[in-house]
Amino acid sequence: MISVEEALARVVVAFAPRESEIVKLENALGRVLADDARAALDQPPAPVSAMDGYAVRAADVASAGTALRVVGAAPAGHPYARSLNPGEAVRIFTGGVVPDGADAIVIQEKATQDDDAVVFSEPAVAGRHIRKAGLDFARGAVLACKGQRLRARDLALLASGDISSLSVRRKPVIAFAATGDELSKPGEPRKPGGIVASSGYGLAAMIETWGGRPRDLGILPDTVEALEALPERAKGADLVVTMGGASVGDHDLVRTALAPKGFALDFWKIAMRPGKPLIFGKLGATPFLGLPGNPVSSLVCSILFLKPALRAMLGEEATRETRTARLASDLPANDSRQDYLRASLAFRDGAWWTEPFKVQDSSMQSVLASAGCLIMRPPHAAAAPRGSEVAIVPLDEI
Repeated sequence: MISVEEALARVVVAFAPRESEIVKLENALGRVLADDARAALDQPPAPVSAMDGYAVRAADVASAGTALRVVGAAPAGHPYARSLNPGEAVRIFTGGVVPDGADAIVIQEKATQDDDAVVFSEPAVAGRHIRKAGLDFARGAVLACKGQRLRARDLALLASGDISSLSVRRKPVIAFAATGDELSKPGEPRKPGGIVASSGYGLAAMIETWGGRPRDLGILPDTVEALEALPERAKGADLVVTMGGASVGDHDLVRTALAPKGFALDFWKIAMRPGKPLIFGKLGATPFLGLPGNPVSSLVCSILFLKPALRAMLGEEATRETRTARLASDLPANDSRQDYLRASLAFRDGAWWTEPFKVQDSSMQSVLASAGCLIMRPPHAAAAPRGSEVAIVPLDEI
């Protein structure tokens, strides 16, 4: 058996960023940039007023009680066409372009207008209430970096930079199949002694959430013939994944059936719990990941290995995502396998607290669905008392 760290390193190094494609800004949520996104203009493009009031020359309003002649208006989107001369003021509104010659805004609460004359109750200060051109960013500035996954607020920023399309990484295609004579789909008649196939639904959702494109190849029976057809059915995929067939036994057909199809094994079995029987290799030129058939083990291994593989294909940093939390109960010493304990997660008293569920049987999906994180226990970790810090893998965004 190899360590989790070695297994992860060997998985990640097998993947390189996918090619780029151009998408419209409105379709870019969650996509990963293949190139820096640079502003096409200054923002704001010209000096604009930050308040409703009057654009003036500060030298003309040196003291309270000064009166100027109002020569026009500059609402947003309708700039005043001439330069401001001495003794003149322009009525301006928030977002309006500051007229040439003006260098200050006096807010409307400090002004009284009567026909074309306005009297100010306080002096003007040069630069006050004016947003300079390029205050937010300048033309050519990097607004989002290569390798960045775009969020909603990123899209708003890019739109303000007059960017309408982006170069992003193609979504990696992940072809997956469940294996097992005992499996049936939800809602279908179950076979004698059979179970409902569930892992594929979670796996497809994870792939989509993480930025990939799932391709469900369905349920494959435990026959050499069915598995031999897998390479052709998965043609064009960036990664082929099976669920089941990775453990020792008479039904361990994956390696046997795929060896004549160009399968080359990298490693099998990891010193971890759950998820020890995991296969990684190549099916011809395509990476292959054989997940355990146990649903909890399959999904935990997807979080630990498939997610970093997807991140590598998208040009993101493919590191394991861990944080820390305080233990809400004591933990005994660990054995020789790296443990991933399903646990609750709650924020209280200014810190994150986690507590493992009492029963950690790897067949219990209800425990995984209820968990907020996985507590990561290194091999041979000493007993940890309540209140001590432990590494966790969050299952939802904190």
